[in-house]
Amino acid sequence: MKHQFVMMSDKPGEGEDTSVVVKTRPKTQRPPLYKVLLLNDDYTPMEFVVHVLERFFGMNHAQAFEIMLTVHKKGLAVVGVFSHEIAETKVTQVMDFAQRHQHPLQCTMERE
Repeated sequence: MKHQFVMMSDKPGEGEDTSVVVKTRPKTQRPPLYKVLLLNDDYTPMEFVVHVLERFFGMNHAQAFEIMLTVHKKGLAVVGVFSHEIAETKVTQVMDFAQRHQHPLQCTMERE
């Protein structure tokens, strides 16, 4: 299908303008991203950590189990990277959930 563009003007002789105006937009910067980290402790059960990863970070059981082992062995693990607002929400959700279940699990965020 061919498109035809016709320039219309009220004033005679003005339909001949073929100049094109190009607007340049300033390049918008992406907002900074934040890593959400789970920290190891000696009291929170491994099953609870797996449940948190599945529930709040959408991981399947195998993924959650691997990350939980990383937290256990290395002391911490990045469990996701998000915008500031989402990272903050995830940290709050995890911390509230852990407190409600009387576990000392710690979740933090840091700029990527």
